[in-house]
Amino acid sequence: MADTPDTPSPDVLTATAQGRLRTIIERLERLQEDADAIAGDMKEVFAEAKGEGYDVKVLRKVLRARKQDKAKRQEEEAIFDLYLSALGEV
Repeated sequence: MADTPDTPSPDVLTATAQGRLRTIIERLERLQEDADAIAGDMKEVFAEAKGEGYDVKVLRKVLRARKQDKAKRQEEEAIFDLYLSALGEV
């Protein structure tokens, strides 16, 4: 079935769709720039902490733990300790 002049081709976006796509892409680009800036800021703070003698790997664990529900974290820690104990590691 051939496209008629009144029927847009499925391979062509309407002007409205093109505008919306451009808006979405531009928003995503701005958010990516913000994320990159935040990542850079975090890198600087971790470097500062390391310079003051803090263990960056442990700081990352603390951040992850603080995001988690306390009860869930305690349950995981108990299971972790149980597994280590079963393996004779504790």
